[in-house]
Amino acid sequence: MPYALRPAGLADAAAVTELLNEVDRIEIGRPETDLHTVEADLKRPDVALERDSWLAFDGEQLVAYGLLWDDSGGERVDVDHYVLPDHQRAGELILDAMEARALEKARENGATRAVVHLHLNTEPTLDTDLIRGRGWSAVRRYHVLQRPVDAAEDLVPQLPSGVRLRACADEKDRARVHALYQSSFAEHFDFQPRTYDQWLHDVDGDALDWSMVWIAGTDDLGDAGFLMSRDDREAMGWIRSIGVLREARGSGLGGLLLRHAFAAFAGRGRDTVGLGVDTSNATGAPALYARHGMSVHFAVDTWETVLK
Repeated sequence: MPYALRPAGLADAAAVTELLNEVDRIEIGRPETDLHTVEADLKRPDVALERDSWLAFDGEQLVAYGLLWDDSGGERVDVDHYVLPDHQRAGELILDAMEARALEKARENGATRAVVHLHLNTEPTLDTDLIRGRGWSAVRRYHVLQRPVDAAEDLVPQLPSGVRLRACADEKDRARVHALYQSSFAEHFDFQPRTYDQWLHDVDGDALDWSMVWIAGTDDLGDAGFLMSRDDREAMGWIRSIGVLREARGSGLGGLLLRHAFAAFAGRGRDTVGLGVDTSNATGAPALYARHGMSVHFAVDTWETVLK
């Protein structure tokens, strides 16, 4: 029986979440995908679901899912792809559709080619020989790190003299975090500049608990670092991003923000905190996280193809 393909809709979010959690079980040993995360992806303003999403069914069973979006407004296009291991042909059909749409999207943006990125677990359910044969290659590796936390041990750190830290309290603070994010990540691999409104959607600002977002600074430099976290993931507390301006690196702000987040999560009853890091990050972030007791949970590769 051939696979049936159709676009995804918001009503499919629960089925997609179930599929992604089955992939999680195979790849990392436990489900870690939350329904609200899938819903946020399907609601992206730069995604037209009828053209940028795909579901593949084997009879009534959902066996593969794909989503495409465009942060760059140029040649860079991102895709997600998930497939059950016994249904590689379904995954290939979605790749066919994704690649065609990625090139179309890039050309709509005025680009002559599409540079497409896909994040995959280093031991994925997708057959990597299949994508290598299509011209894809792994270009970057990320680690998802985790650390146990305990309210008796992870206490709120004392602030050094001349250093201040505050929770994100209002719209002005949110705009400041956006500016710090854009500046501190500008030189990072695959960074795409985002307007304030775009960024608010990226971080699911309407649903974000902004009391779990902090800004750090010094008397000399003013606001110079931030940490965004969220406590709505079932598997663990999650640090979405942490950044320090170039001129403030080495001053201890990153470690201070990290310890503050550990204490906050422990105080909320969490026993584990996680985050993701580029293993080739040149700012010293991997070493910082290692010094603070974080260890590798699993690894993810960025795969790239160039379509013309």
